Amino acid sequence: MCENSKTVCRPRGGAGITATGSYLPERTLTSERLQEEVARAAGLPLPRGLFRRTTGIVTRRVAADGEYASTLALGAARRALDSAGLHPLDIDLLIYASATRDVAEPATAHIVQAALGSTAHALDVSNACNSFLNGIDTARAMILAGRARRALVVTGETPSRAIRRAPAGPRQFRDGFAGYTFGDAGAAVVIELVDRGGILDVGTETHSEHWAVGGILGGGSRHPRSEEHTYFHGDGRELREVFEKTGTAVLDRVHRRTGLRWDDYRHVLVHQVTLPYLERFVELSGVPRDKLVLTVPELGNVASATLGVQLDRIHAGLAPGDRVLFVGLGGGISVMTMVWEKSEAAA
Repeated sequence: MCENSKTVCRPRGGAGITATGSYLPERTLTSERLQEEVARAAGLPLPRGLFRRTTGIVTRRVAADGEYASTLALGAARRALDSAGLHPLDIDLLIYASATRDVAEPATAHIVQAALGSTAHALDVSNACNSFLNGIDTARAMILAGRARRALVVTGETPSRAIRRAPAGPRQFRDGFAGYTFGDAGAAVVIELVDRGGILDVGTETHSEHWAVGGILGGGSRHPRSEEHTYFHGDGRELREVFEKTGTAVLDRVHRRTGLRWDDYRHVLVHQVTLPYLERFVELSGVPRDKLVLTVPELGNVASATLGVQLDRIHAGLAPGDRVLFVGLGGGISVMTMVWEKSEAAA
């Protein structure tokens, strides 16, 4: 039973995040350099500083030749395990949760696991930029159901390889413009039973009628071998309008379910596409700016790794009992929220 409005009702004990890790490629690409490459290849007279001015993105990290989504996930996984003082064999569930995969088949989780040296049950979870949150939620459910004891959830994102660097004219340039926000990164978390706190609440909302608004359409049964469909395309304005219509409603429901308000959170981690998107979110939601962890000017849109990288940056500074609200936005369209309270692993 809840003792007051600031206490979240939950069963005794639960599952929570007990360690984090992230990994960034070494190569840095500035918005100025990217714009110069695109303008030169396409023969377009783009206004100076267009990319930086419209997105707020200064730099992003880009995977090198020979670096793959699994490479970034593996780097983050090793750091998370080291932080937890765990060996790969201590993990009995490995979930690779990403919008990017190495190959169509098998699951990229097996590629990560082979390099890591684990023998866990391994599978992929994919839901665009909400993949990592979905992976955490899946791991939590399996642990609470007694199907796993300790899970490692990883993501590796290389959306920079879907950037259209040589658009054939203004129309292709506009269609692929959202891709110029992309950067690459990996993230990982360890999920296990905790005596108190942990993942307190998960909320989801989907608007699948908008699935065609943006994405990378190649590699599936619709376009299995079409190079044209390996590039990101999308209507950024329509995507923004959909998220604006849905974002605040899902936050209102979190507030009602949990009784928590902005002051009850140490941080609010939000998926960051561009700086103007984030500023609009702040305006609509009312979240205090000092609760945010700003990554988009430095890293760009790193897809499902965004929230994992933000979490890794603050994790060491959190005290037991500190709460964090995650807000995920993904193509499809889906919106996710997760409330997490830091705590130690159960004895």
